[in-house]
Amino acid sequence: MPDFVLEVACHARGHQVVAGVDEAGRGPLAGPVAAAAVILPVGYQCPGLDDSKKLTERRREELYVRLTTDPAVKWGLSFAEAEEIDAINILRATHAAMARAVAALGVEVDHCLIDGLPVRGFGWSHDGVVKGDGKSLSIAAASVIAKVSRDRRMLEHAVEFPEYGFERHKGYGTKDHLAALGKYGPCRLHRRSFQPVAQLTLPLDGA
Repeated sequence: MPDFVLEVACHARGHQVVAGVDEAGRGPLAGPVAAAAVILPVGYQCPGLDDSKKLTERRREELYVRLTTDPAVKWGLSFAEAEEIDAINILRATHAAMARAVAALGVEVDHCLIDGLPVRGFGWSHDGVVKGDGKSLSIAAASVIAKVSRDRRMLEHAVEFPEYGFERHKGYGTKDHLAALGKYGPCRLHRRSFQPVAQLTLPLDGA
């Protein structure tokens, strides 16, 4: 289970304000990447908080509400939409969304703990923490907020584009999603730089 050890080590190095940063949605064929940054108060406790991928949807929702309604928890959120992903590639779009999420915290951040590898050119002092959502409580909190926020966005898109079944697969390349792509072609939410979307020659819906 994630804990506060990495955050405490950052404090010991003189970094008083430490933000955990994570993303959700790098792999899907459609929809945005969501990035979240979270600052937890020293000694924060939240039983059951873990890597969002290890939690049920119901548990993620419960933790999301707890985190986002606690006045002691500071959090920021940003999305990189399909257009940005196609324009600058998925990795750069993800890193840009992470930076915007940190900026959205609205406070001076001394250091970030980022899930994964270090980010070249990131605007803040940081450490990359591989599998950090299972190690750092701040990153785990960010992973929950990013995942729930993106899932909620895809549920909204499912109402706009019911033919694709976004409410079921959230844009990932499932068998049903690929079948819908073959039948209807891509809509404006699809990432044209991703295979197999790039192989389809049908114009974007509404383009």
